[in-house]
Amino acid sequence: MYNTTATSAGSGWIEETRATLALAWPLIIAQLAQMLLTTTDVIMMGWLGPQSLAAGTLASAVLFPFQIFGFGIVMATAPLIAQAIGARQFRSVRRTTRQGLWMAIALSSLLIPLLWQAEALFLAVGQDAEISRLAEGYMHTAIWLFYPAMMMVVLRGLVSAHGQTSIILVITIAGIFVNALGNYALMFGNFGFPRLELVGAGISTSFVNLVMFGLILIYVLNHRRYGRYAILVRFWKPDWPRFGQILRLGAPIGFMMAAETSLFAAAAVLMGWLGTDELAAHAIAIQLAALAFMVPLGLSFATTIRVGLARGRGRADEVGLAGWVSIAMAIGIMSITCLVFWTMPEPLVTLFLDPGKLENKVPIALAASYLVVAALFQLVDGAQVASAAALRGMSDTKVPMFIAIFGYWGVGLPIAWFLGFYLEWRGLGIWFGLAAGLTFAAIVLMSRFAMRERLGF
Repeated sequence: MYNTTATSAGSGWIEETRATLALAWPLIIAQLAQMLLTTTDVIMMGWLGPQSLAAGTLASAVLFPFQIFGFGIVMATAPLIAQAIGARQFRSVRRTTRQGLWMAIALSSLLIPLLWQAEALFLAVGQDAEISRLAEGYMHTAIWLFYPAMMMVVLRGLVSAHGQTSIILVITIAGIFVNALGNYALMFGNFGFPRLELVGAGISTSFVNLVMFGLILIYVLNHRRYGRYAILVRFWKPDWPRFGQILRLGAPIGFMMAAETSLFAAAAVLMGWLGTDELAAHAIAIQLAALAFMVPLGLSFATTIRVGLARGRGRADEVGLAGWVSIAMAIGIMSITCLVFWTMPEPLVTLFLDPGKLENKVPIALAASYLVVAALFQLVDGAQVASAAALRGMSDTKVPMFIAIFGYWGVGLPIAWFLGFYLEWRGLGIWFGLAAGLTFAAIVLMSRFAMRERLGF
């Protein structure tokens, strides 16, 4: 007998996969391009030498969790905008976008002073004095990226919710070239500019984020679709109820995302205790792992939008379909990077360090061994980010935050310390700890999404 139910279900999966991919592919490529900005920095820091690479890595390891925390809070605008569009509440779209920009400005103004005394922080956690000094120089110039980068996240959510993600890709690709030229000029003293090394890298990072935000703002202000929102008209006028709603929804997202990134930052600190070679090797391995992670991360932005639209329409069946399709896609994509990391770690590592230099032999060998461990957690990393994004689309953020904090800091970090220092597995032990934390988070977050109706949301 012909099974129409099975056929309908299969058709639904195919249609949802197509819709998700149509929304996600520019975001995925844009995330890869965004990561290439950072990868360009890491490669050029490597050209300066292992000490500069270690210092830049240390600064980035501390800067990034604060940046991601801010991103997480303003990312609350994306599901709110998607749900408003699904419910055809267009005034709510305007309110959310404006107050999201307010939130970005407020958060940047709070976070920058916190990170200004970077050298004292590095020294307090036992880092080398010279590396700490170099790291602070980079931090003082890179930190100004907060304002434009966070405001861009808000406008990215606005255009993504309307299905226009290609512009994000175009702008990000333009940013790669601006960043590369800025680094080449300011880090190495080309085109008549002074040689500023890590300080120059920080200036270039802040400038490219300003350029990218300026481009997307011009696009939104001049596109007919967004003209009706008039996002900058009476921009000075507060909307405290919506500002508070973004903060209540976004703070758990920020803490959740910061919990993961700060775990990797803590791992960088632990690597610094082991030595400069271990820290430089960690920088390369984490850069490659982060580059792979950009694919499911880009997909996760589309997941939040798709789930949010379904939630706004009040379609529980479409919510589940959108979530499971994205989780399956994320796991499938990360199985490929798992295979690549497992089979060819050393060729990947030598893209960053010259194997012909004697001083690079140890970092290359260490980084290759870390990358093999990274292969083990590729699948769970994809599963956890997709599951969290699906829950975020339903405005479920508080419990996932606690799951993430416990998984990364209650499971991952203690195991990293125990294996790395107590059992003396050193860097490999730290990386196995990272894998344990990600595995715990993936299992529990995916289980929560599976039980969403039983839990009443």
